[in-house]
Amino acid sequence: MRARAHIVAESDGRGGTRLAVLHGESPLLLRRTGRRGDGRPIVHLVGGAAGPLRGDDLRLDIEVGPGAWLEMLSVAASLALPGRPAPASRLTVTATVAAGATLRWLPEPLIAAAGCDHVAITRVAVEAGGSLLWRDDLVCGRHGEEPGDVRADALISYAGTTLYRHELTVGPRAPGWDGAAVLGGGQAVGTLVAAGSDLPAPGIAGPNAAVMPLAGPGILATAVGSDIREVCRALDPLCRSPLIPVPG
Repeated sequence: MRARAHIVAESDGRGGTRLAVLHGESPLLLRRTGRRGDGRPIVHLVGGAAGPLRGDDLRLDIEVGPGAWLEMLSVAASLALPGRPAPASRLTVTATVAAGATLRWLPEPLIAAAGCDHVAITRVAVEAGGSLLWRDDLVCGRHGEEPGDVRADALISYAGTTLYRHELTVGPRAPGWDGAAVLGGGQAVGTLVAAGSDLPAPGIAGPNAAVMPLAGPGILATAVGSDIREVCRALDPLCRSPLIPVPG
């Protein structure tokens, strides 16, 4: 299956944001589900079909224009599943955030089911003066099962300079993924990247979590746990913190 989704958020000139483009194809369906009192929209990503399955090629493009504000969530976790013999499934998410704009990307976790083969690619470019909060969580297998193969490849830039570059591979084709050098026996991992101003101070966010400065106006918070609940306990408070840029 091949599917594309595209969202463009623009300032409405009155301090709010309008969605100039909101287009999705199953399983990448986009639904405007609410707005803040100041007119800033909240959009949910809705899975219109099972998957991703091996062979699926999915792409989501996000554009947040000058002065606009957008929060994106998902209604449920994404489950990477095995399928017929085929190339790895792929989800590519690209985002651009203009000066004076804010993007908050806070989806539910990706679950790597046994036998899956999935590649998740993230490419985000934030202009100087823009703000970003980008969350990605991964659960290695459903309850009581070993995970399939997942490769997560993320690149986030700020003002034309790389702010965050990371690749994580888990599963049978990644020897040592659960060893001390990677997840240390953990079955869930989460990352939170914030870029812009008024960022949290570096520190400890939990027994297996830390908040670290990046080489630019940004921070990285990462957490590992035996399950996703431990990751959420560490990272969820940072998403609600007033220190994270949340205009309005």
